[in-house]
Amino acid sequence: MKLEEQLLARAGGKCELTGAETDVVTYILPPETSSTLDNTLLISATLANQLNKTEQLNPEDWKFLPNAMWSEIPAIQIVCWRMLSRLKNEGWASEALDILYLDDETLTEAKKTGDHENDGYVSFHEDSIGQRLLEGDTVVLTKTLDVKGSSLKATLGTVVKNIRLVADNIEQIEGKIEGQTIVILTKYLRKQN
Repeated sequence: MKLEEQLLARAGGKCELTGAETDVVTYILPPETSSTLDNTLLISATLANQLNKTEQLNPEDWKFLPNAMWSEIPAIQIVCWRMLSRLKNEGWASEALDILYLDDETLTEAKKTGDHENDGYVSFHEDSIGQRLLEGDTVVLTKTLDVKGSSLKATLGTVVKNIRLVADNIEQIEGKIEGQTIVILTKYLRKQN
């Protein structure tokens, strides 16, 4: 039997975390990269996006954790422990985390990513009014900027197409103005819709 068929049989076609009948996606527990029955779950896309930190964590979506944490499946126990740790500032999550027991091997696996040391907030590149920026977006300058090391002046209202996000700094993007690639601070940008 193929892995996908085994996962579907184990999950009954439902989200393995919530038990809800929803569209499910496969989620491989980090830091693993190859999928096995022991490190892969079928879960809703919303939960997968929050686990993968591509969407902001919404504590209301995780209120099922105090029930799910009693699962006999180690992968579910690990996800529950990691998410309860990320949500530990929520009273209900802190209480559940206090009573959750994982055997030594499962706890060691759960700690591998270091997620338990961070809060649930995820930072994204945002423009001057808080809209999320993505690779390839088009933005408009909200201020005239002098470009260091160049005679180029980036004027208010200049449109910058096909931006690239600076991976290690959420306050910066890269874009081309008059054929020259420059780094621009996100606080001087507005996303063009």
